[in-house]
Amino acid sequence: MRAQALLALLLLCVLLLQARGGQHGQKTNRKQRPPEIKQCEKRPKIYLCTVPCTDHRECQANTICCSTFCGNICMNVL
Repeated sequence: MRAQALLALLLLCVLLLQARGGQHGQKTNRKQRPPEIKQCEKRPKIYLCTVPCTDHRECQANTICCSTFCGNICMNVL
């Protein structure tokens, strides 16, 4: 009797997860990854190497996070 109650509870949990969408939300998060950090197009000034970045969102307007000889830095796109 106890095993049947546990089985019914497990089935109920699975059905509730499917009704809520289950793991569907995880698939949409994968599509919303931040843009990949690419190599900078021009050589940066040495003073820019003092402020590293890990994502484009850390940079100010008109700058992107790009990879250089001193690591990832925010560099002007203009």
